[in-house]
Parts: sequence; C-alpha cells; structure tokens
Amino acid sequence: AMNRYERINAELEKQLAIILREGVNDPRVAGKMICVTDAQVDRDLTLAQVYISILGANGKEKEVLDGLANAEGYIKSQLKNMIKLRNMPYLRFKLDSSLDYGMKISKIIDDIHKKESHIESED
Repeated sequence: AMNRYERINAELEKQLAIILREGVNDPRVAGKMICVTDAQVDRDLTLAQVYISILGANGKEKEVLDGLANAEGYIKSQLKNMIKLRNMPYLRFKLDSSLDYGMKISKIIDDIHKKESHIESED
C-alpha cells in the first residue's frame, strides 16, 4: 500500500500537471508543453522537488524553470484548493534528465498519434 508520502507525491504530480496544462501567465512558461514526471516531498513536508520535462524548449529550459520559480506563489495557491495539506511545501522545479523520460515522451506522442488515426478512421 502507498504510504502517506507516496500519496502526497502522487497527488502533487497529478494536480501540478493540471495546473501547468491550464497555464501559468509568466511569459517564460506560457505555451510550453510541460510534463510533470515526478514529485517528491521531503519528510517534514516543507519542500517538494518537482521533476518536469519540457517539450520543444529548444535550449530555453533554464528560462522556463525561472518562470516556474517566479510563478510558485500562484501555483501553490492553486494547489491549496486541490490538496488538503496544512502547509503547502515549497516547490522546487527541476529538469528530469533521466533516460526513461525520453521513453515517456515517445509513449505520449504514440498515444496522441493513435488517437488521431482513430479519429480519422471513424469518418
């Protein structure tokens, strides 16, 4: 069974994905496709490391991370409505540079193509 930390991590990952999909106003972040690949809170719940991958950042990853850091207050206030935690941890956004990230992305892209071809074949 999942322990409390794993539950919080999973919930953070899920809700952050929604918030980032709906968009953050910072121009460095706006319009970027950001996938949340992992979230890890520390034991006293003061800090969450949030691992992201950015599609089509083309070398502007650092800029996007700065934009996310800048939008942290907004993101945390959104999270407060979604997750019941006494104190919302600080969010530290980091690039997910793991190898399976590439595989995750290709799977996402494959899924999109499958959906598209499925739609076309219904005509």
